[in-house]
Amino acid sequence: MNTVPPTEPAFRTGTIAVLGRPNVGKSTLVNALVGAKVSIVSPRPQTTRHRLLGIASFPEGQLLLVDTPGIHGQQKRAMNRMMNRAARGAVEGVDAAMLVIEAGRWTDDDALAYRALKDSGLPCVLVINKVDKFPDKGALLPFMAEVTREREFSSVYPLSALRKRGLEGLVKTLLKLVPESQALYADDEITDRSERFLAGELVREQLMTRLGEELPYSATVEIEKFELDGEMLRIAAVVWVEREGQKPIVIGKGGDRLKAISTGARIGMEKLFGRKVFLETWCRVREGWSDDEAALRRFGYSD
Repeated sequence: MNTVPPTEPAFRTGTIAVLGRPNVGKSTLVNALVGAKVSIVSPRPQTTRHRLLGIASFPEGQLLLVDTPGIHGQQKRAMNRMMNRAARGAVEGVDAAMLVIEAGRWTDDDALAYRALKDSGLPCVLVINKVDKFPDKGALLPFMAEVTREREFSSVYPLSALRKRGLEGLVKTLLKLVPESQALYADDEITDRSERFLAGELVREQLMTRLGEELPYSATVEIEKFELDGEMLRIAAVVWVEREGQKPIVIGKGGDRLKAISTGARIGMEKLFGRKVFLETWCRVREGWSDDEAALRRFGYSD
């Protein structure tokens, strides 16, 4: 008697937009799914300023995760408006989307992000992040019932991206939402962004982490030099601020703060790039750069 061998599940590949208001853990979730740090994180809202692709490869398929700046209602500066356009533009040409929210909180900006996804007509998975803050998971049930009432989601996943708990079911669901296709990237590729871009982001991560209270959004980073010298990377980074009085905040007494920022960034680069890094960092002033479209594009911002 001939037996028919079981067929292997079809390999699937597709693109998932990751949207939500600032500081709900979108980048932490993307990093957890990719299995490597492709998006910078800090305790400060609006740490993510660029649309970025994280490549998550699994035996069953490949998910191309579009990490986005947080959607927010206040658009006081050109940078805020550009970030919102980048986030909203992420739904174009993708297969599905995730709306990431924080467990126990639903704000006007969450509603804004939901409307952007609803208008897109995409299948949308609701991810309720930071559930580790609720030891009694039963306490989340009324919140889940409230946020899903009269809103359309293909499925709902409570999880902790930081602790990497609850991801397996989410991955299986997302793979069902994308088409059968061969992988578009090699298994060891984690992003479509260049190492030069990632180097600038790692410097900015240190700025956001160390200076968030004093200099929240008036600083950006430009990589002026990125050269391979034998086995060592030589990188020159400029921290741009908007006013002369902000330079001492970045530099610190005797240069100690800028040195700490540079050291933290260098350690992150060496871990990510797998080689020694020589990093030089300066601080310069460009008046009003965050409200200047030309300056934003020079510094790599786009919508």
